[in-house]
Amino acid sequence: MAVAAAAIAVLRPNWPAPPAVRAAFTLRAGGASAGPFESLNLGARVGDAPGAVAENRRRVRVHLGLVADPLWLEQVHGVGVLEAQAHSRDVAAATPAAAPCADALIARGPREVCAVQVADCLPVLFADRDARAVAAAHAGWRGLAAGVLEATVAGLGGPPERLLAWLGPAIGVRHFEVGDEVRRAFLAHDTAAAEAFTANERGRWQCDLVHLARQRLSRLGVPAVYGGPWCTYADPGRFFSYRRDGQCGRMAALIWLEG
Repeated sequence: MAVAAAAIAVLRPNWPAPPAVRAAFTLRAGGASAGPFESLNLGARVGDAPGAVAENRRRVRVHLGLVADPLWLEQVHGVGVLEAQAHSRDVAAATPAAAPCADALIARGPREVCAVQVADCLPVLFADRDARAVAAAHAGWRGLAAGVLEATVAGLGGPPERLLAWLGPAIGVRHFEVGDEVRRAFLAHDTAAAEAFTANERGRWQCDLVHLARQRLSRLGVPAVYGGPWCTYADPGRFFSYRRDGQCGRMAALIWLEG
């Protein structure tokens, strides 16, 4: 139980965001969950004990000094984008079944905490250079191909060149094998996406999610993109990975405005 006994630790984006913008990515240590969810599982829909998930979420709020609970989404690998101020955190935090369905969340006020959960999918955080808005997007291959980043940038409004983006931990190209249908989904949008796919000896493809996200953001006109070097699959000590472990916990990428 050494992992469970460890203190909470998080990754902090290394990006030139305004001081009012705060963000973090949770690692797997420091929580109350056991078994395949050991230990800081933040996912309420993966089979973990509800009490353990509630305690883990409480620990994250205390560790990060959050003034409000994050709005936890029911993520559906789509392109839905919600405004945090329009939804009740109390209902979403207390009753997972009532969590709103979306894959991206925008906050424009200081008591609104955006969060997306991942265990191989790519989390993308956005911040306006003037600290007027922040957003978090869940970009698995389906959502990325369908346009979740485009939908999030459109929802934020304003010139894309005024945005910063941070790419959090996700499954790396070495471990993300996909079929032809995945490659076709991206090439249908942009033939340059072929750069992100490498044929392997099994007649399938190694897919680079980070490269695909950078391509999408570049086409959108978002020039300042940071992060992206971590592989969830390759680092079981710090990260959950669904592709590696099957049943497992979820980490979270969080972003909010202090005021």
